[in-house]
Amino acid sequence: MIDLSTDYLGLKLKNPLVPSASPLSRNLDEARRLEDAGAAALVMYSLFEEELRAEETMLDRFLLDQSIGSAEAMGFMPSPQAYRSSLDQYLEQIHALKAALEIPVIASLNGVSLSGWVDLGAELQQAGADALELNVYYVAGDIEQTGDEVEQRYLDLLKALYAKVSLPIVMKLAPQFSSLPNFVRKVEEAGAQGVSLFNRFFQPDIYLEDLSIVDQLKLSTSADSLLAMRWLAILHGRTRLTLAATGGVHTADDALKMLMAGADVVHMASALLLHGPSYLTEVLKGIEAWMETREYESVSQLKGSLSQQHQKDPSVFARESYIRVLDSFSPPGSVWR
Repeated sequence: MIDLSTDYLGLKLKNPLVPSASPLSRNLDEARRLEDAGAAALVMYSLFEEELRAEETMLDRFLLDQSIGSAEAMGFMPSPQAYRSSLDQYLEQIHALKAALEIPVIASLNGVSLSGWVDLGAELQQAGADALELNVYYVAGDIEQTGDEVEQRYLDLLKALYAKVSLPIVMKLAPQFSSLPNFVRKVEEAGAQGVSLFNRFFQPDIYLEDLSIVDQLKLSTSADSLLAMRWLAILHGRTRLTLAATGGVHTADDALKMLMAGADVVHMASALLLHGPSYLTEVLKGIEAWMETREYESVSQLKGSLSQQHQKDPSVFARESYIRVLDSFSPPGSVWR
C-alpha cells in the first residue's frame, strides 16, 4: 500500500492535499465534506487587518460614542456586548471546526502593518488552532522604499507574531523578492517553520465604458503553478522549512509535479471552488494511481525527485533552460517571415 503521509509544520498528515484559505472553511458542512473527501488539513479563510480596523472605527462611532442627546432614542442603540465582531465569529469558527473535524486546522492572518492586530495570534492559539498562516499581502508601490525595507516588514511581522504565540507559523510569500532563496533563509532564521509559495496579487482592470477601475477575482489555472514549481525545485534541500505549493493546482498531475519539485504539501482552492469539495477525492485517487503505476512506495520517495538540489548553481540551470526553450521555438508555417 502506498504511503501518502507527509510532514507539514511538524504535523504528520495522512496525505499532502491541504485546502487553502477560501470561503469553503466558513461553512461547517463544507469543511466536513472536505475532510470526508480526503483533506489532510484545512487552512481557514483569512482574518484581515483592514476588516478589524474598520470594525474598531465603527464601534467607536456607533457603540461607544453613542450619546445622541435623547435618552429615549439612546435606548434603541445596540449594546456593545451584543455585537459579534469578525474576530468573535472567527474564534467561534475555530472552535466549531476543531469540534467537528479530526484533521488539523490552520488559522490565517492577513495584514501588513506592525500594530495590535498581530496580538490576535494569541487568541487564535487559545481558540485551538493547530498552526498559523501569516499572509503579508503587500504591494510595494512607494518609489522611495528599498527592497531591504520590504523584506524587513515581513520579518518584523513574523517576529511580532512569534512574540505572542508558540504555534508553528507558515509565511505565505509573494514571488517578487529579488533573491527569494536568501529571503527564505531569513524567514527561517526568524523562526518560521514553513513558507507557502506563492501569494497571487489580484490585478485591477480598466473598464473603458466609464473609465473606472474594476477589481476582478479570477480563479487560478494550472499554468499559474509553474512559477511556484520552479522555486520549489530551487529551494528543496536548501532549507529546513516546510515547503507548501499554492496557486494553480487543479489536477493530480499538477499536484504530482509540485511534489516532485520539492513541495511537502499542496494547497488547493480554485479547483475546489469550481468543482466542489468532493473533487479532492478525484485528485487524491489520481495521485495514487500514478504512483502505483510507476511503483512509488511513498510520497517521501517522490518528494523532490526532480528538484535542483544537485545543481551547484540553480541560476545557471535556469538560464540554460531559458536558452533551450527560445532556441527550440519555431513559428507556425502559416506565419509570414
